[in-house]
Amino acid sequence: RDRMDTPAKRNIPSGLKSLLELDVKLTKEFVEAVNKKYPIVNYRQYMKHLEISCHGVPWFMFNIAGLYMIDLPELWVNLLLALLLDIVLVAITKAFTRRRRPAYNIDDLFLTTSIDKFSFPSGHATRAVLLAVFFVSLYPVFFLFFLPIVVWSSAVCVSRVLLGRHHILDVLCGVMMGLLEAVIINKFWVT
Repeated sequence: RDRMDTPAKRNIPSGLKSLLELDVKLTKEFVEAVNKKYPIVNYRQYMKHLEISCHGVPWFMFNIAGLYMIDLPELWVNLLLALLLDIVLVAITKAFTRRRRPAYNIDDLFLTTSIDKFSFPSGHATRAVLLAVFFVSLYPVFFLFFLPIVVWSSAVCVSRVLLGRHHILDVLCGVMMGLLEAVIINKFWVT
């Protein structure tokens, strides 16, 4: 075979390779420890509901419906821009990094696309954090909803690891990306 036909294997720097190996090891140990104390199979259906609650498609549908049905253009336009920014940044990052999901992931994701076979970063984590900051700080809802929103966001992030969808590092970087996205949306807020 000609060398031009053979795809080049990516060279991962040794420091990054060590970090990724540690991440795989720590994630596996974390999931096994939780599973030993609280069998994940008993809670999987609830975590699947969390997964769907933070999926991009329902949020886009909710946003488009809101644009037409509820006269709060500042809310709907900025939320739409936030969701679009999130989808674009996550898709580009996943396509660039191409990190595989954990080996023990069960392939039962809700409404998946080709980019969803990749793990880094967790798009659910970016979106959950972005939405939490959006509704607590950028366009605050009634303060009694702050705690439930933050708990929901945190539960979504933890469930990504427990469902086997992501490694811990995928979720942590997703959280940081969600915070960065919120800063960007705040900077370019449309009134």
